[in-house]
Amino acid sequence: MDIITNIEILLIEDNPAEMRLIAEIFSEDDSKVNINGVGDGIAAMDYLYRKGKYKYSKTPSLIILDLNLPKKNGHEVLEEIKTDDKLKCIPVVVLTSSNSDNDILESYKHHANAYMTKPVDFNKFKEYIHAFKNYWFNSAVLPRN
Repeated sequence: MDIITNIEILLIEDNPAEMRLIAEIFSEDDSKVNINGVGDGIAAMDYLYRKGKYKYSKTPSLIILDLNLPKKNGHEVLEEIKTDDKLKCIPVVVLTSSNSDNDILESYKHHANAYMTKPVDFNKFKEYIHAFKNYWFNSAVLPRN
């Protein structure tokens, strides 16, 4: 199997500061990663279904999903992705501030590929994102789109 040379990530996050921070960490040493961000659940689904202003969006290799989203919450987005035959093979990693047992269980019930709780400490957060990158880009094999 060929290695993916350009990784398309859809970051679904409503906090612009966290979105910028994640994008900066990904771009530090990895030019093969392209991050596209949306700030709510409706926009996420429009992006994935290539509707409206997302008509020319690329299918992501990986989705990073916050649960606490406006318009359509992360659980609803995850359920819609994982029940759609064209989208369900895209790995979805939940990256959220919630450490609620219910949120964790619901995420895995709807077939999240991983669940990560955002640390509040900046350096710890940076470590988490680097560990995330190492696993998903150097160990895991992502599906081809």
